[in-house]
Amino acid sequence: MPLRQRAEQPRPRARRRAWRPDRRVLTALSLALIILITVVDILSPPEIHLGPLLIVAPALTASFAGARATAGVALLALGALTFIGAVRDGLTSANIETQLGAQVVVSALIVGLRVLRDRHERELARVRSVSEAAQRVLLRPLPERIGPLHLASVYLAAEAEAQVGGDLYAAARTATGTRLLVGDVRGKGLSSLGDAALLLGAFRAAAHLHADLPDLAAYLDGSVCWDLAQLAEQSRQARLARASLRPGVHEAPDEGGESFITAVLLDIPDDGSPVRLIDCGHPPPLLLRPEGITTIVAPHPAPPLGLGELTPVEYEVEAFPFRPGDRLLIYTDGVIEARDAQRRFYPLTDRVTDWQAERPAALLQRLRRDLLAHVGGRLDDDAAMVVVERLP
Repeated sequence: MPLRQRAEQPRPRARRRAWRPDRRVLTALSLALIILITVVDILSPPEIHLGPLLIVAPALTASFAGARATAGVALLALGALTFIGAVRDGLTSANIETQLGAQVVVSALIVGLRVLRDRHERELARVRSVSEAAQRVLLRPLPERIGPLHLASVYLAAEAEAQVGGDLYAAARTATGTRLLVGDVRGKGLSSLGDAALLLGAFRAAAHLHADLPDLAAYLDGSVCWDLAQLAEQSRQARLARASLRPGVHEAPDEGGESFITAVLLDIPDDGSPVRLIDCGHPPPLLLRPEGITTIVAPHPAPPLGLGELTPVEYEVEAFPFRPGDRLLIYTDGVIEARDAQRRFYPLTDRVTDWQAERPAALLQRLRRDLLAHVGGRLDDDAAMVVVERLP
């Protein structure tokens, strides 16, 4: 079993935390602007009129507060403009009447836009709640403790406003230990949810039924192949139906039949026996020990799930010791292929070196924050990480 030892690596970069002003500070700033503009306008020469600048206060308020607060500040600004007109020119002058009319129109427009934004935010909150519910159903959180193992996981979806995508993980108990699946569907975001749901369902249904890990891998590959064949046939029938309605229009075939899922399957016995692993085209896990970090490299990895019909597959099981206190970090390629502004890949092993003494959950939170800082806050691909620790 080849294990590549890693030397000591440089420490991660320090990052500055962004400062976010409090809403109360911004509200006080809006009120201060109204007072300042009012005082300066009253004390200015007769030919200078600063009253129209009062519209800045409700415009600023609309950027951080709701429609009610924006309307309240707009009324205060309108009252301040009325006070300025009464002190300086009188409320019946054409100048102040024009300013008041313009202030009312622009304030109403600002409040109306804020109402639309509030409605959009409520709709977005509902969509997020549905997405979170879908995540809990599709990608169930891993238990913190399962048998003699301590688990932690983190998921980062590339699709905007999505909570789940094409990466997946699941754990299942058997009579002798725990089986773990970590996979990555070709593609990213919401379009890959169907394949992820299929594989997760097949794994949960069959993980405790197949005694041998190669049998389980063959079953999962067959399930994915069957589903992809069904999708390809449905797509072909749909193209034929559209072609019959539009003679002479030729459609390019879609890529539905080219989907596949990289995955790693692990069987971790409760009695401390070596861990058994099958790698189906997935990035190799990292084994974290006090003496260093090693990369678990399968010399003969199997092809990704869904490609088994193209070539005969013999699943070879790799075994390695997993002692109490050891940890496994399993991840998807969205982690190691994440690039920064200079197009440099994320150095996962380098980062883990300094943090491997952390508890699993704390280690993943450090990696999550550092990964997002590396890419500037937005990933181009889904990313998932799972840490497994054998307890004493």
